[in-house]
Amino acid sequence: MKASIFCLPSVGSRAEIEAGMAAMRPELYQRMLKELTELIKLADDLGYDSVSFTEHHFHIEGFELSNNPVLLDLYFAMQTKRIRVGQLGIVLPAANPIRVAEDIAMLDHMTGGRACAGFARGYQRRWVDIMAQQTHGVSGTLPHQHDEIDKANREAFEENWQIIKKCWTEEMLTFEGKYWKVPAGATPWDLDTTNKYGKGVENGMLKAVGVVPKPLQKPYPPVFLPFASSPGSIRWAATEGVTAILPPMHEAYEAPLYDLYAEVSGRPRGQGTGLLRDVIICDSDEEAMKLWENSGRFSGRAWFEPFGFRRGSLDPVTKKFSTPEESIALGHALVGTVDTVTRALEANMKRQPVDWLFCYTYNALIPHDKLMKSTEALWTKVLPKFR
Repeated sequence: MKASIFCLPSVGSRAEIEAGMAAMRPELYQRMLKELTELIKLADDLGYDSVSFTEHHFHIEGFELSNNPVLLDLYFAMQTKRIRVGQLGIVLPAANPIRVAEDIAMLDHMTGGRACAGFARGYQRRWVDIMAQQTHGVSGTLPHQHDEIDKANREAFEENWQIIKKCWTEEMLTFEGKYWKVPAGATPWDLDTTNKYGKGVENGMLKAVGVVPKPLQKPYPPVFLPFASSPGSIRWAATEGVTAILPPMHEAYEAPLYDLYAEVSGRPRGQGTGLLRDVIICDSDEEAMKLWENSGRFSGRAWFEPFGFRRGSLDPVTKKFSTPEESIALGHALVGTVDTVTRALEANMKRQPVDWLFCYTYNALIPHDKLMKSTEALWTKVLPKFR
């Protein structure tokens, strides 16, 4: 099993966030960068496979200040030796796919082939609706949403991915879709230098463009899909050879998704998939639960649950959610002592072996020294049993 640090870069503790407008305080952002640098250097030294960041904008509340994950990737890659860097993920419906392809290819070269790529559809209308204005009719869509908004979002996501893939793998790019056209129309281009040294021009008119550089890794960096919790997302990931990362879900919803990925991909069940879990390891279960209450559970109630992210954990028979203790026993959260977390991860792997574990990492919401200790304990005391 490979393990990745999945950073949700908070700028403040629970108390600092509850004081209001924490993201407006530059000193908190500076502290966040310092502490994340120390954490990611530790992960690099220990042997973690990768570190990734979300993409969100306008987060004045202080959660997930990660408006440019590629820039964060480069910042931390320049301070580490071997750990891969990625995004979980760039919100494609709100992005220019050619710029995304260029940025990740550049990142791949600048890191010596350490880049990963991760893409998401975007669920927060506050920013997706604004940033996606160039993609007409596309808005943020909630995990449980299945309507015209969801349909348009998925269309834009899949079209943008096809463009990115062509940018990375084809010498010259042409494309005609619902949202993008390359070239954009009748474009005169009679530069003699292009005729001598380039391609893509016929009779003084632009017919194709070449997107450069191509990625260092061939055919392109590993690609991931975070929060894969619907049949449509799982089917897309399996078809495209993308690793699907599943959040905690009730087995009644989870098992059919693993079945679908295996069926579409033609791979053994569990291959090409990963788990997304809260991870907090302490000397006692009680201490870990207290830290979880002020980090994962606090941000979950404040930020994720209002958007419907907990619905997949609802028992379809009892119509109840698991208690925190039940969630740990099921392996939906890896919180507790080394022994408790080992048993929780064993519960996951017994239910369904997977290739990856992505660890929600709540910097600032968990005291820095506690987070560093937890990160080391997972790698040195828990994961050896699963490698």
